[in-house]
Amino acid sequence: MKAHARLTACFDGTRTVLRELCSMAPLTLFPRRRSGPTAVVHLVNSATSPLGGDDLLLSVHVGPGASLRLSGVAATLALPGLHGESSLSTVDVVVEEGGSLEYLPEPTVITARARHNAVFRASLASDAYLHTREVLVLGRAGERHGSLVTTLDVVRAGAPVLRQTLSVGDTGLDGSLAVLAGRRVLATDLEVGGPELPAASGEWWSRSPLAAGGTLTTSLAPDAVTALRPF
Repeated sequence: MKAHARLTACFDGTRTVLRELCSMAPLTLFPRRRSGPTAVVHLVNSATSPLGGDDLLLSVHVGPGASLRLSGVAATLALPGLHGESSLSTVDVVVEEGGSLEYLPEPTVITARARHNAVFRASLASDAYLHTREVLVLGRAGERHGSLVTTLDVVRAGAPVLRQTLSVGDTGLDGSLAVLAGRRVLATDLEVGGPELPAASGEWWSRSPLAAGGTLTTSLAPDAVTALRPF
């Protein structure tokens, strides 16, 4: 299955309005009634996805001065294809001058035998704000997880802020201290354009200021609730 959903938010002088809201199953976008200046949209999986062989693309454009919050409503299950095909989910983001985007999907569960690739790309203006979070759950309860390659690529005013790729799926490596230390959940939280925060760390989590601006926080835990506590 191939699907491309598009969302464009613009500021009309008093509030953010949605100029384009184009869903394509399984990527379904639901706007919420709101009272403040920020537009709120929920992203819903309206069909079982991603399955092996799927190629899903979500394009998000936040215009100058616009403010958008895009969040999920339920966990995503990455499932295997009939013939071992890999699946691909891509999120392409553009945030223009003075724009603000919070992209906070629910956790993604990498089920047994799944082969999934997740890509998040963002191009930000120099004074744009971005807050995004990724929570990865390796397998359902009592299940060995499949394989995953996740890529995060963010630039601000044309300069790289963060480019990182994580690959999981090798049981031996995933259990090592250099990778996941046997933890089942990995959470990554990125904020660019917010307040400057100092480096900090605790048991199985760390917060790092980025050289080009922004803060990256990562957390390892046995469950999603615990993984999100540092945030």
